[in-house]
Amino acid sequence: MIEPSQRFEPDLPFTAKPNWAEVDLDAIAWNTRQIKDWIGDDSELMVVVKGDGYGHGGVMVARIALQNGATRFATARVDEGVELRNAGIAAPIFVLGYVPEDEIETVVHWGIDMPLMHWDIACALSDLSVKKGVTTRVHVKVETGMGRFGLFPDEVVGFVEQVLTLPGLRLEGLYTQFATADETDKSYAYEQFARYKWVLQALAEKDITVPTRHVANSPTTLDLPEAHLDMVRCGTVIYGLYPSREVDHSIPLRPALTLKSRVARLRTLPPGWGISYGRTVIPDKPTRAALVPIGFGDGLRRALSNVGHVLIRGKRAPVLGRICMDQCIVDVGKIPDVQRDDEVVVIGRQGEEEISADDMAEALSSIHYEVLTSITNRVPRVYTQGGKAVAMRTQSGLITETELGPV
Repeated sequence: MIEPSQRFEPDLPFTAKPNWAEVDLDAIAWNTRQIKDWIGDDSELMVVVKGDGYGHGGVMVARIALQNGATRFATARVDEGVELRNAGIAAPIFVLGYVPEDEIETVVHWGIDMPLMHWDIACALSDLSVKKGVTTRVHVKVETGMGRFGLFPDEVVGFVEQVLTLPGLRLEGLYTQFATADETDKSYAYEQFARYKWVLQALAEKDITVPTRHVANSPTTLDLPEAHLDMVRCGTVIYGLYPSREVDHSIPLRPALTLKSRVARLRTLPPGWGISYGRTVIPDKPTRAALVPIGFGDGLRRALSNVGHVLIRGKRAPVLGRICMDQCIVDVGKIPDVQRDDEVVVIGRQGEEEISADDMAEALSSIHYEVLTSITNRVPRVYTQGGKAVAMRTQSGLITETELGPV
């Protein structure tokens, strides 16, 4: 572990920018194994890497997850799937969300699984798959009560029967999404699950078998083992975070991401000296302030102005004034011996103190999913294994690897 006063010197042929996010690949591996052990051998593990792997880096997460029990991946957009393919990920990739007709050719070319809900898209996908001489795997989504997209339960059987007449397509899966599985009261989740099982029974009565039945997201995976079925789809738990405070926490998880910066300048501001835009803070006494070169352009949300904290030398330093696009100011008056270039932890642990993504989300009246995916691409991701930096991804999107094993 890096001590609070230690300068960050990555063992790579380049140095980190003023801000960086350390992603612990050992934590990703640990969490993947924990979930795989929990679901057992009867269910596949599909790791959700949408949103650039929840801000961690989808490609790197996929590589480590594959080595530790994952067999498939899910994205939200087609281009996220293409990024995985370009990185050499050959495992099945499923796009969870809507795929417009003008992206069908990309789906077919890269061998990506996609959802089907529209007959015209199904026909276009069939035609192109036949033309290319390939079989495209498709999943049908059941709208069981989320209110987003999918087919109502009484629409599924007729649609599936039509899809099965189309050449070039293979019905791979039937899925749904639970709306309240992360809450203590699981009654609505069970209601949704009952609707899904009704569809399965209706298909069985037509002698239609679905190869991959999947309904379990992260909270469902933790709390409803009976819904594991053929495959679970896990995102947040792979990154070491529990979906909510209300789900089962008995499976030990390790947060994988730490967001860091450094002290850029120290100055004692005189009484009456306004701080940052709008002068929302005007101290009435001398204030020892540290400038930290991280702001909302990096993912430190402006809404944390005057309410957020960072860690310096293992102690909490409150944010003073409004957070700017590229920097913020924090009060270090109660933290002795702070020096320029000291490590600043924005998300993560330093010494005995920790500011988790959940802590930040609570201050923002948000969720940790938003906190993590808000970390922008200009923040380099430094990947570590065994406590040692092994790779860095910069804003250019390049990944330099030194000691990663084969995919």
